[in-house]
Amino acid sequence: MTEPPIDVTHHDEHAVILRQSKSVHYEAPFLHLLFGAERALLLDTGATADPALFPLRATVDGLIDAWLAAHPRTGYGLVVAHTHGHGDHVAADAQFSDRPDTVVVGRELEAVTEFFGFGEDWPEGAVTFDLGGRELTVLGSLGHHRASITIFDPRTGFLLTGDTVLPGRLYVEDTEAYVATIERLVGFAAREPVTSVRGCHVEMSRRPGRDYPLGAVSQPDERPLPMAPERLVAVRDAMVGIGARRDVFRYDDFIVYNRPPTWDMLRLVARARVHKAMRTFGAH
Repeated sequence: MTEPPIDVTHHDEHAVILRQSKSVHYEAPFLHLLFGAERALLLDTGATADPALFPLRATVDGLIDAWLAAHPRTGYGLVVAHTHGHGDHVAADAQFSDRPDTVVVGRELEAVTEFFGFGEDWPEGAVTFDLGGRELTVLGSLGHHRASITIFDPRTGFLLTGDTVLPGRLYVEDTEAYVATIERLVGFAAREPVTSVRGCHVEMSRRPGRDYPLGAVSQPDERPLPMAPERLVAVRDAMVGIGARRDVFRYDDFIVYNRPPTWDMLRLVARARVHKAMRTFGAH
């Protein structure tokens, strides 16, 4: 409870990695703030709406003010977008609703495809999104969520994969779409200078095959977030081996939940465990 609600790490002066503290919400998602010459991109807004608990707007405003002090200009914009529309990635959207020079991209599929300019080739195609001298590549990444995207930033080499690929539990809602997504990402990383694959959560410990329980509020020996591009190949190969089987499949660096036959029951059990953990945590 003594740690700050948001951990802020500067990759360089033009790229910031933020992480919501587990003392605020057990999901502890990672967010990314990328600066271009004309506007910045905030990718995801975390799992907590209340600015008193999770002061995301104030933190981002401070980071942008500091960047503008070093790189003065007028009319600087902010785009708030999402890797996908699940609640732990969009909760603080409302903090930016009245911010000047700001666009908050909706979480629905239609809003995502319209804003980024995807055409009839969604999700197979890729589009370019320019921050001003910093062109990002945006790819459709279905399988976990119907509006999931992956963003590649050539300046850092980051491939930002949201919940599609991460060191943790990979929840596959649509197996066919997910396999197609991973195949595209493997091919993309083979063609482009991807230096690291970065999802939005860390759920694996450093012990091979062991994840922290859902709802854990402390992960003292977690794996680092950045993954080598070869991790995409490992996930692709795992999915080829899994095929159409619906179950939970455990690997050293990730766990695949491929729509197991007890999916609804797993969700109910997980929700009960989370509520119990949060009640216990709140009691202290």
